[in-house]
Amino acid sequence: MRTYSPTSKDTIIANAFIRPLREEFMKPLCLSAGEVAKACDVPRTRIECIVNEEIKLTIDTAFRVAKCFNTSVELWLNLQTSYDLAKARRSPPNLDAVKVLHAAK
Repeated sequence: MRTYSPTSKDTIIANAFIRPLREEFMKPLCLSAGEVAKACDVPRTRIECIVNEEIKLTIDTAFRVAKCFNTSVELWLNLQTSYDLAKARRSPPNLDAVKVLHAAK
């Protein structure tokens, strides 16, 4: 089984997602992952795992974090999607077998 080892580029990509949660919300308000989790009514480990890049932000959690910090759900989902896309672009799937479809004339 192949194991994943993060590179410095992965760290830069991850920071683009984690930084807003940690640096713009948690730190200025002096909040721990446990406090955010309690406010969001989720297990503490969920917030810790998101901040540590161990799990993705789900739609459910995005709704909760958005309400907790009075932001939009789209903000959190867009950050997660941007992170996922940046990682995927570093190692895109093989698309050789995919055919381009054209509209009928």
